Amino acid sequence: MQKPEPFVKPDMIFSVSDASALLKNVVETAFPVIKIRGELSQITRATSGHMYMTIKDSSAAMSVIIWRGTPINFALSDGLEVIITGKLTTYPARSNYQIIANNIEMAGVGAILKMLEERKQKLANEGLFDASRKKPLPKLPTTIGVVTSPTGAAFQDIQNRLRERFPVHIILYPATVQGATAAAEVAAGVKYFNRTKNVDVIIVARGGGSLEDLLPFSEEIVVRAVAESEIPVITGVGHEPDWMLVDFAADHRAPTPTGAAEAVVPTKISLVQELDNLWHRISSNITTRVMNAKKQIQNTTIKSPRQMVMERAQRLDDITRTLGIIINAKLNVTHHSIEHCGQMLNSLGYKNVLKRGYAIARSADNKIISSATCADKITTIEFVDGIKTI
Repeated sequence: MQKPEPFVKPDMIFSVSDASALLKNVVETAFPVIKIRGELSQITRATSGHMYMTIKDSSAAMSVIIWRGTPINFALSDGLEVIITGKLTTYPARSNYQIIANNIEMAGVGAILKMLEERKQKLANEGLFDASRKKPLPKLPTTIGVVTSPTGAAFQDIQNRLRERFPVHIILYPATVQGATAAAEVAAGVKYFNRTKNVDVIIVARGGGSLEDLLPFSEEIVVRAVAESEIPVITGVGHEPDWMLVDFAADHRAPTPTGAAEAVVPTKISLVQELDNLWHRISSNITTRVMNAKKQIQNTTIKSPRQMVMERAQRLDDITRTLGIIINAKLNVTHHSIEHCGQMLNSLGYKNVLKRGYAIARSADNKIISSATCADKITTIEFVDGIKTI
């Protein structure tokens, strides 16, 4: 770098303020725009919203100011390697120089991947990528919401593929898919469809690009909007190798915008084939049931009314014979019991006593006289062969 010629004469005398103002003017004139690459440290955010930090390398350090409202596409952290674009200036009150940043980007793929991995781990720990959160895609959606750029190739690809496969109604939420405002606009699109409930499924898509270009789809605001969506979300961002953090939160990830359109609706041919297969299965099932019923009917012998009456009569005869046997048995048992009781009555009756030579004396009222003191009351005497009146 060529050394500039000095324009301050040795005999010039300046006040501190004049010297500071002159130095400030020289620096700002010489470095209206500058890009500096280095590692961030000492990051602080003032209550005003402005951010103050240091960018450094192994040999030097420089103060950095990011005014409130300056767009930043990723979270800043100590140790992160970045490229800052801004204006070099001085701060006379402290006699130091600093860069006012108007843009900041990650330096190299390695730094971006490191940041993405740390963010992925954080969101995964919150459960935003859990399989239990995934919702099934509708079988035949009638209305599809698409969040993407209206002028990009992604939207054209989605429209063309949907038109080819199975025409449905499409509602576009226009959003920039690259740059400082992309993440907020994409998240707003997902929230809009959830608020209006006017679609069956949401496609979040954009075409291919560099890792830096795709970063908005790994911003927390987008990931959280998709994870919290009550409507199923399918992502088609970039190409097959590109995996953004929003893909992990989506209900289904497609490798491209075209793949998202293919995943969300069937082709007319496949739908017709599916209906044909269903009809064949139903027909086969009905035919099998009819054949089985026919075989059952053929194997069933239908009896004539006369045969049924004769069978009932035969059964009645069997019952009558069985009742007769049971009744006769009961009568025989009863007869034997009566005979036994008669035998006991005869053996215990007083007639047998009379046969042995005894007699029974009775009074006029037919009471037995068993005492000699009442002998004058005897009116009859019963013997075994008759009764004698006295």
